[in-house]
Amino acid sequence: MDLLALADFNLVARHGGFGRASRESGRPKATLSRRVADLESGLALRLFERGPRALKLTEEGRALFERTAVLLTELDEAAAAIASGGGAPRGRLRVSAPLLFSQAAMGTLAARFAMKHREVRLEVTTEDREVDMVEEGYDLVIRVNPAPDERLVGRIFLRDRLVAVASPALKKPAAGKTAPAVVRPGDVPAHAAAWELSARGRTRTLAVEPVLQLSSLFMIRDAARAGIGVACLPASLVTHDLAAGRLVHWGDVEGPEIALWALYPSRRLLSSRVSAFLEFLREAFPQGTPDELAAFME
Repeated sequence: MDLLALADFNLVARHGGFGRASRESGRPKATLSRRVADLESGLALRLFERGPRALKLTEEGRALFERTAVLLTELDEAAAAIASGGGAPRGRLRVSAPLLFSQAAMGTLAARFAMKHREVRLEVTTEDREVDMVEEGYDLVIRVNPAPDERLVGRIFLRDRLVAVASPALKKPAAGKTAPAVVRPGDVPAHAAAWELSARGRTRTLAVEPVLQLSSLFMIRDAARAGIGVACLPASLVTHDLAAGRLVHWGDVEGPEIALWALYPSRRLLSSRVSAFLEFLREAFPQGTPDELAAFME
């Protein structure tokens, strides 16, 4: 297989068209079109559906792109590392991170990483949806409790837990009574629900009645501070409020832990940029505790 033709096919697939690939790479559009046509002819496969206004990968084209994009990147990086004598990481590093983690820490983390690795162009996108790393061109994603994905490997770098907190002005309800609660839409039914709480080695059931629904955990925390109801929040988000007495701890919420994973495409050779970012996360969160994340919110 012609590696140059394969590289041009990946270039066109990544940019979604011959014109855009030509503008981004500086390679003639006619050359890209000819090399892709030669590759299709050699494989006896149609790799793109060519419409009057759009270019779309066929099923075979998508499979080829997903299998070869990482390999070509590794070849480029291996050649660059050899040429530079295995020097400092360099090039573009695209990261996707969830909203709460980004708001709490990513600005500071990104700045520190960029200052440490001056030749890496870090780009961070914040969103809670599960991005397709290969299709959307990400090098690394940070996800909370991700579902198993055989295409990805990674490691946990931070753990958190959920706690029930409220303003000191809000009294705990007596046994069998209901507490007003601030929740995210969809977290609990519109009617009363119950949280299982543990504190000082004892477990109790807290009946809650949602009185306010807010989409942001930061907004929920602020509403709980104001005293409208109890809230279920990550411990890292309320560490300083608990220490300052703005909120009080009603108990840890029973359920699965919150684990933040750094994930990347399964590959034998790992990009030096990704390796550097993984090591940077390990240094930033050596114990992986909620208090270490809370330190970024001071």
